[in-house]
Amino acid sequence: MASAAIAPSNSPVFSPSIFCKTPPFSGLSVPSLPPQSPVPLILQPRCGAPGKDRGNSAMERKRPPRIAVPAGFFAGVTDMEPQRAKEEEEEEVADEGDGYGVYSKRGRKRGRLEDRYSAVLGLQGESDQAFFGVFDGHGGAKAAEFAAKNMGKNIMGQMRKRSKSSMEEAVIEGYLETDAKFLDENVDGGSCCVTALIREGNLIVSNAGDCRVVLSRDGTAEALTSDHKASAESERERIEESGGYVDYCHGVWRIQGSLAVSRGIGDKHLKQWVIAEPETKVLRIAPDHEFLILASDGLWDKVTNQEAVDIVRPSLTGLDKPNPFLAAKKLAQLSIRRGSTDDVTVLIIKLDRFISQVDVQFCSEPATRPFCRTCSYSNLG
Repeated sequence: MASAAIAPSNSPVFSPSIFCKTPPFSGLSVPSLPPQSPVPLILQPRCGAPGKDRGNSAMERKRPPRIAVPAGFFAGVTDMEPQRAKEEEEEEVADEGDGYGVYSKRGRKRGRLEDRYSAVLGLQGESDQAFFGVFDGHGGAKAAEFAAKNMGKNIMGQMRKRSKSSMEEAVIEGYLETDAKFLDENVDGGSCCVTALIREGNLIVSNAGDCRVVLSRDGTAEALTSDHKASAESERERIEESGGYVDYCHGVWRIQGSLAVSRGIGDKHLKQWVIAEPETKVLRIAPDHEFLILASDGLWDKVTNQEAVDIVRPSLTGLDKPNPFLAAKKLAQLSIRRGSTDDVTVLIIKLDRFISQVDVQFCSEPATRPFCRTCSYSNLG
């Protein structure tokens, strides 16, 4: 039977699934209009083009339409508590601290800023321990706000339950706990997340969604995370094996014809397929590890990893007074000049701030860790 739908507005991240998944059809049945009608009825096929190339312009991203939710805390935090409330009309947020800087700018087509961040220094009273995160909300800011306020606390709580060799497991459980508690709130929306935990000379980076962290290793960009999108073959296979489907809709591959990212916090209506389990990597901080860039996809859709490192490095290396905030703002502004209409949040961390050069020594395993503070772990407490 023929099928048609009135064309909806585009939204690469979130779109009603009614316009996307339909049975195959061979043509359109267009009703006749009376001669006096001054406005033609425009119809087009529903989404779901089975022959499309998955490497299409699906990577060109926009963000979902605004959903009216109350404004809350923008989570720049100390001791896991919000420092200040932000007005919902705020278009940009700037913050800097000892060893880090963050800049966030609302997208031109967004009703309000839906990105959030966390910056927590001095974990458990230790100056070289810290937690950072960028959280990119969709369908409202509630999930990003919740994650920014609770993710670090939940991860640290899981750390205290486990041995020193289970840091990766603790971070994964911290993400899952944050997701479960947000779902208990029975609030719509979701959030992509990327986090960096610095603890006793270790760097534990994790992400769920398409926020990304990039490391500068002596000026060479190294992505420490992979983007979780419905267009990724591994993610599509996981979704289909669990009974879902991925459809090509309005230029983007979507889960159940709705969401373009395949992992994150929240998204209760798609939770069977949009999982909160992060990909996590643990490495030792080495002298050639200069800085980290944590950012939402509003940056990475317009700026490459190496471009980002090249722009940041002059503001951070070889200077008496490094300026990570200025570097973060430069990156966000470049993305906007290149046409990004999405929210853009960039958080830059200067890694040598969190490791004492006095403690750096040659590692006994040069093939895998040429330099590190120590080859043994201390008690994680």
